[in-house]
Amino acid sequence: MNPQTKTSASDFFLNLGAIVAIYMVVINLLTLLFTVINRAYPPVSKAYGYFGSSTISWPVATLIIVFPIFVLLMWLLERSYKVEPEKRQVAIKRWLTFITLFVAGIALAIDLVTVLYHFIDGQDLTASFLLKVLSVFVVTLGVFLYYLSDIRGKLTSASRRIWLVVAVVVMVASVVWGFAVLGSPATQRLYKYDEQKSNDLSNINSEIMNSYSQKGALPEKLADMSGYYIPVVDSQTGQPYTYEKTGDLTYKLCAEFNKATLGVNEKDQVIRTVDYVSPFWAHPEGEHCFEQTISPSLYYKGAPVPVR
Repeated sequence: MNPQTKTSASDFFLNLGAIVAIYMVVINLLTLLFTVINRAYPPVSKAYGYFGSSTISWPVATLIIVFPIFVLLMWLLERSYKVEPEKRQVAIKRWLTFITLFVAGIALAIDLVTVLYHFIDGQDLTASFLLKVLSVFVVTLGVFLYYLSDIRGKLTSASRRIWLVVAVVVMVASVVWGFAVLGSPATQRLYKYDEQKSNDLSNINSEIMNSYSQKGALPEKLADMSGYYIPVVDSQTGQPYTYEKTGDLTYKLCAEFNKATLGVNEKDQVIRTVDYVSPFWAHPEGEHCFEQTISPSLYYKGAPVPVR
């Protein structure tokens, strides 16, 4: 091998960094698109779930930071290729390019197989399903065609600029669509508060069941459970969560929610949920109470019952 074509440290890390960056961009772009599609067209089932997320904060933040890094790394590589054209043939570049082509090809095949399977199986091809299929197909096809052109030496300065413009338009349009459907960063913060409230109520519910399993009776109030860790206060409002014992085996847990869970209609009924939403804790906007029923089988008969 010509010494000039050997892989240097800079060649290795620039090429590896560019490939890692494009993988991160693709994954987070699809995560963003899937989240927006789930919100705009709530799926009836878990029929087509590549990704699942309740907010767009992470994928948007990743795209804003990582995509420019990818562009910068590719610019540095192209600048080095103009000085030393033989660097286009270094082993690390060719290996990573062929691996990316392989992965993109597999993703395209799986995408098409999934569509054909659902059609042959007689399943409903919903708007949500088709949009997700289209998202995966377009994004992976773009990656496949770009790296195929690169490995064949068909990319020119003009074509690279066209690819860059198209990629920027897709990124910006996806982010804008995401905020248009799911709301601004302030709205995302409200969803985070609601997620925390659901988690808190779930923890309270678990501790109530633990208490019943040990004592054989529901607590009259949360203060009676001093030996348990219970997040009794809403971190957003500073107000305590509501617990109300409604019977020997029944009780209510209540909180004030900012936004309705995806899949809850105007009548406060869970009509559908997505992969990342537990139907048990789905809620409408505003104050909502979860009716709970304890199973008597939770009570451990050997545990001492406190004397009242």
